[in-house]
Amino acid sequence: MPAGERFPTEVNQLNALPDAKKNFPRLGGVPSQVLQQAIKQLHRAWEGFQKIGHGFPRFKKFGQFKSLLFPQFKQSPIVGTSLLLPKLGLVKVNLHRPIPDGFVVKQVRIIKKADRWYASISLQYDVKVSEPIPHGHPIGVDIGLEKFLATSDGVLVKPPKFFKSLQSELKLLQRRLSRKQKRSKNYEKARIKVASLHHTIDNTRKDFHFKQAHALCDNADMVFMEDLDYTVMAKGMFGKHILDAGFGAFRTIVKYVCWKRDKFFSEVNARGTSQECPECGATVKKDLSVRVHSCPECGFVCDRDVASGLIIRNRGIALISTDGQSGIQKVCADGYAYVGETQSRSKSKTRKGKTRKTKG
Repeated sequence: MPAGERFPTEVNQLNALPDAKKNFPRLGGVPSQVLQQAIKQLHRAWEGFQKIGHGFPRFKKFGQFKSLLFPQFKQSPIVGTSLLLPKLGLVKVNLHRPIPDGFVVKQVRIIKKADRWYASISLQYDVKVSEPIPHGHPIGVDIGLEKFLATSDGVLVKPPKFFKSLQSELKLLQRRLSRKQKRSKNYEKARIKVASLHHTIDNTRKDFHFKQAHALCDNADMVFMEDLDYTVMAKGMFGKHILDAGFGAFRTIVKYVCWKRDKFFSEVNARGTSQECPECGATVKKDLSVRVHSCPECGFVCDRDVASGLIIRNRGIALISTDGQSGIQKVCADGYAYVGETQSRSKSKTRKGKTRKTKG
């Protein structure tokens, strides 16, 4: 494009598609709506760069454009265990579960990951799903590098370190890939090996996240987590380990699983959760090397991460409660009925600042 020429709009490029098919006959083998969705995706990236502050749209070189979107269908494309796609015909798929009655297939996205192809099917059903309300047993979940998660009930889970365990193997495969001639057959074989290992790490991590999210929902009716910006934390000296654990993705998965299983989920203020005593509310300063919480005011002693989970739980209860909690947790928020009570392991107080010393 000449420097003085105006940037083409989305409508102009969509209208230019028929002429582009005449000049480039290979485009005729691609469904028209798939080409239109590629143009729309480009303009969404351009608007994000101009208006929202995202990075400049990255040029998709050979092999980087790995998804196709079929936005609409006249009738259901699912025929038995196959997908009927425009200009592709019947494509056999491993259908994980049958489509429920009453659901309508709205769109299908074909995604390539490493040497595997996936079909993501979006369904529509006219139903209103109510948001979960506070009820039952609450837990606070503290996540970190020393322990992947620690709950207020005393459950501790070690970090699996998916990337670190396979880092040496990935380093070897990447070194072999760097020595291959680009676009050659051997280069493509080596690239697929690297992509497959990344895909294995991603799938293993996601499977672990979902299992832990369901385990939390099995043991609690309300789940509270910290409201932290993990993108900022990932830029520090422990960035590789934070990205390996996938804390942000885990919190998103926990929120989804809680919604799916009718469990209440909420985020609380993360400031000072490791420096406050869950028993009396006193401030107990300690650095990262101290892994045991010992309060000099009331004598309460427990694991540092469990104490943080207790603080997160107490703050979550304070957000939805209307009366002060003392010993017995009553989930009685505005607009919600009291549904039960559970004996707490510590007092759910929200007092701030220095408290009175205990006598004797």
